[in-house]
Amino acid sequence: MDRVFNFSPGPAMLALPVLEKAQKDLMCYGATGMSVMEMSHRSKMYTDIFDKTVADLKKLMNVPDGYKIMFVQGGATQMFASVAMNLMDGGKADYIDSGNFAHNALVEAKKYGEVVVAGSSREDNYTYIPQYTLSPDAKYVHITTNNTIYGTRFDHVPETGNVPLVADMSSNILSQPVDVSKFGVIFAGAQKNIGPAGLCVMIIRKDLLGKERPTTPKLMNWGLQVKNTSMVNTPNTYGIYMAKLGFEWLLGLGGVDAIYEQNKMKAALLYDYLDESKLFKAAAQKEYRSLMNVTFVTGDADKDAAFVKYAAANGLVNLKGHRSVGGMRASIYNAMPVAGVQKLVDVMKAFEKENA
Repeated sequence: MDRVFNFSPGPAMLALPVLEKAQKDLMCYGATGMSVMEMSHRSKMYTDIFDKTVADLKKLMNVPDGYKIMFVQGGATQMFASVAMNLMDGGKADYIDSGNFAHNALVEAKKYGEVVVAGSSREDNYTYIPQYTLSPDAKYVHITTNNTIYGTRFDHVPETGNVPLVADMSSNILSQPVDVSKFGVIFAGAQKNIGPAGLCVMIIRKDLLGKERPTTPKLMNWGLQVKNTSMVNTPNTYGIYMAKLGFEWLLGLGGVDAIYEQNKMKAALLYDYLDESKLFKAAAQKEYRSLMNVTFVTGDADKDAAFVKYAAANGLVNLKGHRSVGGMRASIYNAMPVAGVQKLVDVMKAFEKENA
């Protein structure tokens, strides 16, 4: 059958050239005589792949000197505990509660020290990024830059002074330019804008290493992971290779600046229609709308369900919204082409004409 437009929030669609390259090399990578999945992570043939992946991410994000890049397992959720174990150091940390994953992170961190909720929009179902008050003596400030479930995003980088800023960028990394120097730690699960699930990308300022609590498991010990080049144990070798293909694809398009222009175009196409539609309404407050996850509703649960079914019949899948919001959610990450968003708008218009 023909490929569909997959609007899943993650694992999400991958760019077709990435899949085609992976398919071509699946049985035999270059002149190695084996698949990447069969390579020893200690072999030169694999460390060449690993080093290229690191170099390409550093180039894409303009990572300054003084930072280390790691590829670790466990996804972003494992990082919720890892951040606290490596940085809290018996003190307290500020968390901005702007969505489901931001909330999960602060709940996990409470197991390891004092958590101050610097601001929260939880009572308003996370339809906006909250105002916040930061503690000058916090060990770090934690934010989630894009709210996958509710469809909101930070439109600014909080000023934290000498307090390190930790950012979970799982659902918008590489989607727009980021000044890495403003952050102490950036981490992101791979399954939205980078590659398949099971991998977490991490960028950490070197002066933040060596602060882990003594009981930190070795696989979550950042200093140990850096010392061992992300290979304290066997890493997700194929996931890293797929990230490499994704980074190469993005560089070929012109890098983050180029994809940002495309992402703005896609989001505007969908939001402009939502703002004029008599049937569909955007769920997030306008000034906080995400470029990656567009949430919308009809106001009628039966019509929402009917539209999801109607869209699937037209080759647009995984549009059902999260149970916390209901309605629909279109995740339009980097790999989603403009054509996919245009088809979604066309299908929405047709459904509206029949059901408004």
